[in-house]
Amino acid sequence: MTAPQTGPDERDPLVTEVRRRGERHRRWMHDGEPSVAGRLGQIGVLGWIIVVPMLIGIFAGRWLDGKFNSGLFWTGPLLMLGLAIGCWSAWKWMKSA
Repeated sequence: MTAPQTGPDERDPLVTEVRRRGERHRRWMHDGEPSVAGRLGQIGVLGWIIVVPMLIGIFAGRWLDGKFNSGLFWTGPLLMLGLAIGCWSAWKWMKSA
């Protein structure tokens, strides 16, 4: 027979998420609503998080295509890879905020 647990399991993802949302709510109650400039700044950062990996993919793809004389063989896939990395990074940034 096992002893019943006295409190919630610390490794439980539901407990972790509830605590995180509670902390976010307490912070919102203390700090209030962000300003318009703050919101625009967040949108700008989010855009750059997505765009920068795409630009890196384009530049690397164009360089490889020029080196191997392969048309757009590398540019397209590296652009899509950059988009995927950018979207993943944006998702992670939004989840942590």
